[in-house]
Amino acid sequence: MTQKLARNFRALLSPTPRGARLARLLATEELRSWGLPLDPAANIVAELANNASIHGRVPGRSFQLLLHVVGNTLRIEVTDTLGDGLPHPQHHTSGSDETGRGLLLVTALADRWGVTRDLPPRKTVWAEVEVAPPAAESPKPDAPRSGQTCAPYEPPPGEKAPHQAPPLPPAGHIHSRE
Repeated sequence: MTQKLARNFRALLSPTPRGARLARLLATEELRSWGLPLDPAANIVAELANNASIHGRVPGRSFQLLLHVVGNTLRIEVTDTLGDGLPHPQHHTSGSDETGRGLLLVTALADRWGVTRDLPPRKTVWAEVEVAPPAAESPKPDAPRSGQTCAPYEPPPGEKAPHQAPPLPPAGHIHSRE
């Protein structure tokens, strides 16, 4: 019998462009730490979070991002507090329209997606993506990662090493010119 590995991540974010961007960045880091592919999940999170920040925005209320993995299925949920209008893809956008394609992208990228009404006034837009099974061992958050390395700076022969400025005084102390 094989045991299915379940993983969860949840964050409450402000319904602003900054909150939508943070949702994508947090999801990307969480997926990376789980050893799961970033695409198409990062793009789906970006679209759903952006929709929550634009169309589901209620001043003073947050939206929630939830990532849930069971077996080979990643479920992405974005819950906002404006449940009176349910989202639907706009199939009739012109080439010059700057908006209206978010759910069309989600439809193209996700294996399944839908909308669930929650306790009023909330709604949850979700998408599911089949992902490759994670590697046997996920990378540890504090483990060293590969990347570019460079040797410490060595001045050419005959040159002095660069001078380091003295440390700043502790906060709250007054600087004098004496």
